[in-house]
Amino acid sequence: MRKLITNIASLVGILDSSVKILAGANMNILASIENAWLLIEDGKIADFGKENIPESLDEIIDAEEGILMPAFCDSHTHLVYAGSREKEYEDKIKGLSYEEIAKRGGGILNSAELLHRTSEKELFNQSLVRAHEIMEFGTGAVEIKSGYGLSTIDEMKMLRVARRIGEETDLTVKTTFLGAHAFPEAYRLKRDEYVDLIINEMIPAVASEKLADYIDVFCDRGFFSVEQTSRILEAGLKYNMLPKIHANELDYSGGIQVGVKYGARSVDHLEFTGDEEIKALQRSQTMPTLLPGASLFLGMTYAPARKMIDAGLPVALASDYNPGSSPSGNMKLVMSLAMMQMRMMPAEVLNATTINSAYAMGVENSLGSVTRGKTANLIITKKIPGIGYLPYAYGSDLISKVILNGK
Repeated sequence: MRKLITNIASLVGILDSSVKILAGANMNILASIENAWLLIEDGKIADFGKENIPESLDEIIDAEEGILMPAFCDSHTHLVYAGSREKEYEDKIKGLSYEEIAKRGGGILNSAELLHRTSEKELFNQSLVRAHEIMEFGTGAVEIKSGYGLSTIDEMKMLRVARRIGEETDLTVKTTFLGAHAFPEAYRLKRDEYVDLIINEMIPAVASEKLADYIDVFCDRGFFSVEQTSRILEAGLKYNMLPKIHANELDYSGGIQVGVKYGARSVDHLEFTGDEEIKALQRSQTMPTLLPGASLFLGMTYAPARKMIDAGLPVALASDYNPGSSPSGNMKLVMSLAMMQMRMMPAEVLNATTINSAYAMGVENSLGSVTRGKTANLIITKKIPGIGYLPYAYGSDLISKVILNGK
């Protein structure tokens, strides 16, 4: 099947196949072709250009002078969850902190209780609605974490649902085991015993069904210590679960350093990042992944994206779609927040939500850029003045078409 997208005002996000990430000043470079066409063949990007338009086509798609760009890769979500937590939103407005709400039985423990009472079938049905929503917003690849189970049976239920979303939609899905998201109430005073449960029961069970690509730990103040995180990551590596880390959302926790030590694919949140953390990241292959939606919703400080990029680091952006601290999977809004609140430029936010976030979830060889041979996951915008208009008009629906796997 040969499909031609024509009448493209600007084709952006073009990269050579050798480029896996963009870092530092290179993040502000965005290769493009004006008045372009792009050929899709058997679901892959076969060719593109501005002259010598291909013939012998099965379908022609008119971009109607919109911009053609890579679809978003959302490398940090908790898309699979039950119910919602809008009452806690009211508590936040009244002045309660994230930690205060958690101590009252809210937060992650609230979601865990809701999920426990929800059947796997109903959990899939609820999560599928959100999966279709983010596809309409232009997301073509998504990492889905567990972490609202906090028991072996419920963590596996979440991961099975996440895998099924990848099987029954056109989304590319990567799954992450996050049993170390919080301590269940029964283990509040027996934290090391819960770590033992994760290591000795949960990880082997998840591995037995091949449910997780990655393993994650919430290494932060009031959650899992550096020592506990190390034990969990080492256990996951024995089962080929590659590390990721929730780090430094609430304080300088050592989470970034432990993530780098174990070769984490990404360390995420990073609101508290100083010179020592940046030095550790400079010596690594770990992708700093920032989640401005959580900072907005919780009224917290934003990660120092400008400082990171100016220090030569790459940066990825993700939605953190979850019911308690970022109930939105709209990556266009994430781009806007990164510009408004984190001083990133239009090219930087586009690269951070495409090629760099593709790297953060391990799909940079097949997604994240306009590259010959990569899967045709693409967004066609409405007719807009330029790529900077996409994050500028933060409340406008500017996506005309989303193409996933060439469809």
